[in-house]
Amino acid sequence: MGEIVLARIDDRLIHGQVMTAWLQFTGGNHIVIVDDATAGDEFTKSIMSMAVPNGIKLSILGVTDGAALLKEIPGNEKVIVLAKEPQTYWQLIENGVSFEEIIIGGMGSRKDRKTFYKNISATDEEKETFRKIVASGVKMKIHVIPDQGSHAIDNLL
Repeated sequence: MGEIVLARIDDRLIHGQVMTAWLQFTGGNHIVIVDDATAGDEFTKSIMSMAVPNGIKLSILGVTDGAALLKEIPGNEKVIVLAKEPQTYWQLIENGVSFEEIIIGGMGSRKDRKTFYKNISATDEEKETFRKIVASGVKMKIHVIPDQGSHAIDNLL
């Protein structure tokens, strides 16, 4: 059985920070993006695939297919899971995917979001989803890049 070495919430999914810092830090060799909209957008999928270094496998799936893949990770894979929203992780958990920890890396400002912690913003619904995830036994923290400190969200809720 393989392992999930990073589960990260980030609006941008794949970007320089993930590709350089987190990929090196975790030793990941398979990136799994779980996002229904991205999975259905061939243009975005092709752009994402161009951002992934050679030798790193990329899967872009909706929630149902993503859950199925993550429950059957091959033994030689170190998986980085990326999703845009906490609700996606809650759906994965409800579909039987286990996570020890989920980090919040990039949830930027939007009309419907308020500042949650420094440059991280969240809606009331997203904060409620954080509570459900934490109540299910999964640790959650804000951790933007590996060489900076992290901050558990328990006290922010």
